[in-house]
Amino acid sequence: MSELTRIPAPDGVAPAAAYAHVVMGTGRFVAISGQLALDEDGRLVGEGDPAAQARQVFENLRRCLAAAGATFDDVVKLTYFVTDMAYLPAIRAARAAHIPGHRLPASSAVQVAALVGPEFLMEIEAFAVLPE
Repeated sequence: MSELTRIPAPDGVAPAAAYAHVVMGTGRFVAISGQLALDEDGRLVGEGDPAAQARQVFENLRRCLAAAGATFDDVVKLTYFVTDMAYLPAIRAARAAHIPGHRLPASSAVQVAALVGPEFLMEIEAFAVLPE
């Protein structure tokens, strides 16, 4: 795990309840491509169910991080691409199972018209920093 510094609310910036505004670290940068709710055989998990899809996406992120020698403790940024902002509570619940509130990364949420297929409700990418 790299030493990360989190600044939840820089001077003059409104505090954020569900992310840190700034996360800094030094070391090796890891980029995890946007993950979908697919199991190891490429089958959709949770058709029409944002909570089930979010859980699968975070499991896929965990596996990708592990392949790079990282954990969610090393994540500095998450980007959520959703087809409906109403899915954010399900995403936050799945995130909370992996990342405690005091270690929240920087985050962005973007509503998109569509993802790679109409069955996908969300796609989440991650950036992490590992010690050198």
